[in-house]
Amino acid sequence: MTSTSRMAIPREKSTTLASILGRVVVLSLALAAAIFVVPLLIKFQMWTWLAIVILVTVAIFVLYSTKRFVPGKYLFPGTFFLSVFLIVPIILTVQTSFTNFGDGFRGTKEEAITTITNNSVVQAADSPLYNLSVATTGTAADGPYSLFLVDPDSGEVLYGADGETVAKADKSAVTVTDGFVTAAEGYTILTPREVNAYYDQITALTLSVSETSAIKVQGVRAAYEGVKTLTYDEATDTITNNDTGVTYTVQKIGTSEFYADADGNKLPQSWKQNVGLANYSRLFADSNIGAQFLKAFAWTVVFAFCSVFLSFIVGFSLALVLNDERIKGRRLYRSFLLLPYAVPGFISLLIWSNFYNQDFGLINETLHLSIPWLSDPTMAKVAVLLTNTWMGFPYMFIVCTGALQSISSDVKEAAKMDGATGMQTTIKIIAPLLLVAVAPLLVSSFAFNFNNFNAIELLTQGGPFAPGEYARGGTDILISMIFRIAFGGSGADYGFASAVSVALFVITGVLAVVQFRATRALEDIN
Repeated sequence: MTSTSRMAIPREKSTTLASILGRVVVLSLALAAAIFVVPLLIKFQMWTWLAIVILVTVAIFVLYSTKRFVPGKYLFPGTFFLSVFLIVPIILTVQTSFTNFGDGFRGTKEEAITTITNNSVVQAADSPLYNLSVATTGTAADGPYSLFLVDPDSGEVLYGADGETVAKADKSAVTVTDGFVTAAEGYTILTPREVNAYYDQITALTLSVSETSAIKVQGVRAAYEGVKTLTYDEATDTITNNDTGVTYTVQKIGTSEFYADADGNKLPQSWKQNVGLANYSRLFADSNIGAQFLKAFAWTVVFAFCSVFLSFIVGFSLALVLNDERIKGRRLYRSFLLLPYAVPGFISLLIWSNFYNQDFGLINETLHLSIPWLSDPTMAKVAVLLTNTWMGFPYMFIVCTGALQSISSDVKEAAKMDGATGMQTTIKIIAPLLLVAVAPLLVSSFAFNFNNFNAIELLTQGGPFAPGEYARGGTDILISMIFRIAFGGSGADYGFASAVSVALFVITGVLAVVQFRATRALEDIN
């Protein structure tokens, strides 16, 4: 046996050992992540993600615990990230578009009943009072909050979170000082100043005691056990007002079910429900919403096309000029032209929004003008296009510079010998050859600008808005219109926003397919 073969054996063993250790680490991390995440998903009833986590964990163990399935080992990572970040969000968006999910329609029916009855709590003359301490497992500003209550007569300690049934606390896990809980295991006790700062959120908390009573916050350091004026009867599935005797039954009002009385007066809280095609019917059948959608769609197409066209023309022209070897200092000029691309987009947009101020903006001040850039719908559109061109041309400049440098100088020389002028060479030879490489990037830029939310929201906030209109402003494209629907002045409406998002997804996909088919004609140029 030669010395070379004797040395190869230990190396092979070390490689195998490293492979086994790497496999053990990967599988251990995957199992640990699954063990940590699965209970949380079960607690919050996120069944879709639970199924995904289980399937992914099983797939990892099947693929990477043996030496078999070699192609799958390479295909799995890309497939996993494609599914998690693209396919699953699309599926969830489509599912949400068939529901009424939004403000007042967020939880289950049971949660809605609890909210309705807990919000009806009133204090009676003989209502028990408790010493209150507010605690959190998160931050004082964001919660979640829990209430720790001490009965001043018996010293008994109770606790619970919003909507939960109050429970007795383990005295060994809490510290009581002067009749108040001052420390609790796993919780941070808020100071009276912090409670006062976030009093609106904290006073909305309610802890159930029984079907007829609940605990509400009263001041910074006190709480009371009040009586529910509204009680739920599970046998008849009704809610009754104990003061007036009015009974509320489940009735369909509009597209959703509510608890309502005989005259159709509904209680404010409902629950998440499947409404079928109601959101799509509202989008295409409601004349007002349909008109707003079509206007937003038309401006979206114009905005995306003009943004790509103008930035390409500017970038191509500058790249063409600086591609001339006779120009000295080309690298310096190119560096300056890349500055808009180097500055973060959100900073540029906020700065430009100040430039467009009619009274104090740099543009009007410098040119001694009084143009209503952001208050006039037409000028606001012009401002958006100018700013987006300024932000987009460096990218086109980089792409076109690279494409021009890949075109052989022999092509230009041959055209010159054939008697073509510089303009003819550029338009009939250089530009078509450049478009072969650039056309797919133009299509992707169009798709990006079709959903360029930041350019609208940070520059004009979608405005200017017509009187009484909140869903669509003068510069709103479809994506920013969806944002305004989901988080608009009338409250969040995620179900309808999801329906509009699905429509936008289909439109974008169709336009992309049409554009890619159109660019196939450029393949014959080579």
